[in-house]
Amino acid sequence: MITQIKAAFAAAVCFVFAGFAGPLHAEPLKLEAYLDIESVGDPQISPDGSQIIYTRGHFDKMNDRRASAVWIMNADGSKNRQLMSRGGNVRWSPDGSRIAFIAPDDAGKPQLFIRWMDNEGAVSQITYGTERPRGVFWAPDGQSIAFMSRVPRRTDFTVKLPGKPAGAKWQDEPLVIEEFLWHQDRIGPMNNGYDHIFVVTADGGTPKQLTSGNWHANTRRLGAIRSGAHLSWSPDGSKIAFDGLAEEDDGRRYTESYIYTVDVASKEIQQLTDNTVSAADPVFSPNGEAIAFVATHEAEMSYSHGNMYVVGADGSDQRRLVGDLASGPGSLRWASNSRGIYFTLDKEGDRNVHYTDMDGDIRDVTSGDQNIFLSNISDGGVAVATHTDADIMQDVVRFDIRDGDDFAKLTNVNADVFAGVTKSETIEFWYDSTEGTKVQGWAVLPPNFDSSKKYPLILSIHGGPHAMYRETYNFMFHHFAAEGYVVLFTNPRGSTGYGEGFAAAIEDMYPGPRDYADLMAGVDYMIDQGYVDPDRTFVTGCSGGGILTAWTVTQTNRFKAAVSRCVVSDWIGMVGTTDVSGWMINFFKKPFWEDPTQWYEHSALMHSENVKTPTLFMTGDLDRRTPDQQGKQMYAVLKYLGVPTKYISVKGEYHGTGSIPSNYLRRQLYLMKWFNMYDPAHQTDAAE
Repeated sequence: MITQIKAAFAAAVCFVFAGFAGPLHAEPLKLEAYLDIESVGDPQISPDGSQIIYTRGHFDKMNDRRASAVWIMNADGSKNRQLMSRGGNVRWSPDGSRIAFIAPDDAGKPQLFIRWMDNEGAVSQITYGTERPRGVFWAPDGQSIAFMSRVPRRTDFTVKLPGKPAGAKWQDEPLVIEEFLWHQDRIGPMNNGYDHIFVVTADGGTPKQLTSGNWHANTRRLGAIRSGAHLSWSPDGSKIAFDGLAEEDDGRRYTESYIYTVDVASKEIQQLTDNTVSAADPVFSPNGEAIAFVATHEAEMSYSHGNMYVVGADGSDQRRLVGDLASGPGSLRWASNSRGIYFTLDKEGDRNVHYTDMDGDIRDVTSGDQNIFLSNISDGGVAVATHTDADIMQDVVRFDIRDGDDFAKLTNVNADVFAGVTKSETIEFWYDSTEGTKVQGWAVLPPNFDSSKKYPLILSIHGGPHAMYRETYNFMFHHFAAEGYVVLFTNPRGSTGYGEGFAAAIEDMYPGPRDYADLMAGVDYMIDQGYVDPDRTFVTGCSGGGILTAWTVTQTNRFKAAVSRCVVSDWIGMVGTTDVSGWMINFFKKPFWEDPTQWYEHSALMHSENVKTPTLFMTGDLDRRTPDQQGKQMYAVLKYLGVPTKYISVKGEYHGTGSIPSNYLRRQLYLMKWFNMYDPAHQTDAAE
């Protein structure tokens, strides 16, 4: 199978680059090339397997934003063209005659639209109300569509001001906060309403609200509501399965989540799963007899492993089907005969597709050093997905879901951007750390790499901490490599994709000795290869990576400079300001009001006196996940202590510092500027 994939990609690359001769002399990757890069996502194959719709994104350079359009092509990749200039969440009707999608109306408000896929291509807007639809879920008969929307919440805790003159312009009413979990990154205040399920006829009309109350028909993740939606219709169209906690709650029970069904006619809600697991992402089997879902055992800890479960459509026979894997299964899709389930699994930096029968026996559908993000499957078993690896950007692919055969790459949207660019190579390796731990790492090498030379090294640390670096193309890394750096990225303990024990190894000690040891062992491994200059090493990371960057400079002076992005420096101060307060309160064994010892011991701010490394802090000014005061705190202390430091507040950014195109460029340039200031080679050049 992997041989077929590599052959397919080699053929596609050779074909495409034959059409783009490019410059006579290859050049390193330029930063400005980032603005020309396109992206693909959410491919959807028609039920009959003949056509594929997907979103194709680009950068609107004039308005400094990302933009996208809807494209369509034949299932073999031919006749690839733009279908609509706007829209997202595009989904085929069950008979393939129409597509439904969400797009802004004339006032810029998200609404639900239908487009007929005949020669006329008529488009109809089918929602007009106050609802803002999220997610598109066709009923099996194609006569109606379910979606999620927020229902406004009202409070009785208000006051009426006296003496306001007619026509006077007074300040807006204040934000009244009453819930434990009240805000979310990229959304803002969350106490403005609750997520509920609606159904509207495919011909348009007034949406029917199926669920109601002061609760969310949507599972919380770490205390934050998912921005998307996950609903599943029963095959007979009588019920819709959803996840969440269908009881009034102020947010403190965010770890609880159950699978429910709501009767479309009566609105009656039935709870299917019990309280032994926290359940999410239900999917009805084609025969309507069972529902598959992903669940974790409830635990007041920072990480709990996901497993695949099934339960009868009536709530009977709940059982674990698949567990004890490298990570939690995702993208569950039933086989058409209801005898098994396809799913994706993250393992050792890769994501592939697998199949389990109803006895829990698993086999691989795809395999190899790649990341396949499964989207949907045609009635005939043709799957569409996006595919990427460490040296190839994401594109749309197609394959047979039963065995992974007939694998074909259907797009190559960035062939023109990379024509004539000298490629960097990504290498993979494993190395030894403390306590007998084996750690996986990768390094992006500069173009025209020469192992006899000495290169500067950048250690980049991933966020999370319970996440993993993937073998996916990273423009940031490849650009650094083009500038002459070796870029090291690893998955230290705490990372997912290596089993629950590996991820939970940092419980009650993050950041701490284990993840730090794994990172430093990776740097030592690279230096031992002979081509990294030990006097020219640098470190950076965002979110969990920013936390570990700040921690690292309190533990060692080996790095010439550091950039800590989206940092948490003070765990106690984080609790009341982050949008995942519930997760934070349970982060250490005891809450800080009972025993603050661990909270202090693992806060980089409390070890600031050890820092000698020049450290730049960078956070988005709108960040609600790792609020900007966290970076400002440590910046102020280092400034007082006389450590070279600066703080950059990135305008218009929530969590992360590069969602706006110009900010992405700024981030890259500021990092290089800071590293160059303290790079002995650059200082020598300046002196000369």
